Amino acid sequence: MKPASALVESLVAAALAEDAPWGDLSAQTFVPADATMTAQLTAREDGVLCGEALFATAMDLTSGAITTIFRVHDGEHFTKGTVLATVEGPARAILQAERVALNFAQRLSGIATQTAKYVAATAGTSTRITDTRKTTPGLRQLERYAVRCGGGHNHRFSLSDAVMLKDNHLAVLTQNGQRPLTEALREAARALPHTTHIEVEVDRIDQIEPVLASGVVNTLMLDNFSLDQLREGSALARKLAPSVLIEASGGITLERIPELAAAGVDIISVGALTHSVRALDLGLDVA
Repeated sequence: MKPASALVESLVAAALAEDAPWGDLSAQTFVPADATMTAQLTAREDGVLCGEALFATAMDLTSGAITTIFRVHDGEHFTKGTVLATVEGPARAILQAERVALNFAQRLSGIATQTAKYVAATAGTSTRITDTRKTTPGLRQLERYAVRCGGGHNHRFSLSDAVMLKDNHLAVLTQNGQRPLTEALREAARALPHTTHIEVEVDRIDQIEPVLASGVVNTLMLDNFSLDQLREGSALARKLAPSVLIEASGGITLERIPELAAAGVDIISVGALTHSVRALDLGLDVA
């Protein structure tokens, strides 16, 4: 599902207003009002496209006289030198919209391209690559769409979607040793609707048995486990609760994906897909 057009327009409008609050001084001063131009959006490296609608919206909101035609579409792979889109219209308007349009397309294509590399590294397994909530504030829907364009999957969208208990939650839940972890999890889960998904993070193998003994866990996250620990933890979890999904997280790099996927996990969540990805090199040049 693509981001809603209303969201796209509101984000692009805000970006345009930020970039040219009183207009484009350079173009208005040095480019004739009646000048027109044709420009091409060109790939300067291989990648996967994402941000088609945002790029076109930046042009359209700046001037309804601009025509943008994409030759490559979201989710499609391309090689260096490929002309991704052609833009025609008033030169002043195109030059004013250029940076905002490129910023969105480069950022989102960078995420899609990096995700595709992680997904490719799971070949031959059923392991899913997912994102995390480590997204740019206000841009989560766009960045998660970019992950999908790259062939990845989305984790919970927000704190409201599902339960995920991390180390700090568990520490508070069992503070002062007043309640065993198994009992505390089981008791607290009674307040949830039966449709709510519950995920619990553990960072030690000895936590796995008491967590799964609660009988309320749907996904078990093995956080910052070494490869040997991951194999041991996965085997133990499969034995104790065969239906529970197993997720690996923490310190995930592209180089580790094949061995992690082979260790038998169902999900590998990767914060780096969104929190530290490099923008893809795309350029808009006069044809």
